[in-house]
Amino acid sequence: MSFMRAVERVRRTALSLARSLPSKKPNLLVIELAALLHDVLDKKYVSADEASNPYAYFLPFFQSLASDYDLDLIIDGRARLIVRIVENVSWTTEKTLRKNGQIEEWHETCVELHCVQDADRLDAIGAIGIMRCAAYSAVTNRPLHAPPGYTDTAIQHFYDKLLLIRDRLKTEPGKVMGAQRHEFMLQFLKSVQDEYNVEPSIDQVHESGPSPK
Repeated sequence: MSFMRAVERVRRTALSLARSLPSKKPNLLVIELAALLHDVLDKKYVSADEASNPYAYFLPFFQSLASDYDLDLIIDGRARLIVRIVENVSWTTEKTLRKNGQIEEWHETCVELHCVQDADRLDAIGAIGIMRCAAYSAVTNRPLHAPPGYTDTAIQHFYDKLLLIRDRLKTEPGKVMGAQRHEFMLQFLKSVQDEYNVEPSIDQVHESGPSPK
């Protein structure tokens, strides 16, 4: 259920970004379907063998759209574009491509890709991103915060990835949303640090009296 809600948030955000673009008019159907499918090939849901040929994996879905709804995205090439977007949405994929010098002109210019990428990344930051990070940490038994020297904590994840997302957004409306959510995370991190570092004075300890039994 949480997976579907996350997908729906990404869908709504991607379409909102696309409709807010000042000059470019991307294909909304391509964006919507790519957003809905963007996490389907995750290793948590499919085998490595299934994920090795994304177009073949999604082909029955596109064929059903053609036969059941008279919507043939195969013949006009949109099916391949949707699959290519799905293959290239993730943060890790883009990071690897850049490291290996494999970024093509398409990656830099495809507005549909940018809308889905931004939507996926925006969902990882801000208020919802904070809740997602805490929820994942609870499931994986990762500490929320720890003294200096501990590197695998929820708070460290903000510095390793989440605070970097703002500067990797592609669309102008996405950058506006990203700046707002980035600022919210900074305020949250300051509050965490303030609360974590609080130390009562000796007088406060004495005034508090013994703990209730």
